[in-house]
Amino acid sequence: MHQLTLMTVGVYGKALPPQNGAPVRLIVPWKYGFKGIKSIVSIKLTRERPPTTWNLAAPDEYGFYANVNPHVDHPRWSQATERFIGSGGILDVQRQPTLLFNGYAEQVASLYRGLDLRENF
Repeated sequence: MHQLTLMTVGVYGKALPPQNGAPVRLIVPWKYGFKGIKSIVSIKLTRERPPTTWNLAAPDEYGFYANVNPHVDHPRWSQATERFIGSGGILDVQRQPTLLFNGYAEQVASLYRGLDLRENF
């Protein structure tokens, strides 16, 4: 497991409740949130890439890798910029450039060396 990845068992100083992914949740900060594995009860290693819920439901919208990448737009919106949570309010939303791998490119880009990040989003 990468050193930036978190196995989470609690939130706000208390045990992780079911709605937040109890008993254990995996947080991978350079990926979009829907890739955060919730309610882990077992881990199985495979040779082949397994089918996933989001990839089966909408493969053109949700890629298997789901890395934060400002150069690969979602089919319905640009991902070049993002809202800074806590700024302004509803009418004064401040946007900022989206950083590759959510700002962790220096630490994780080597994991994807040789992989076409536009094709393998």
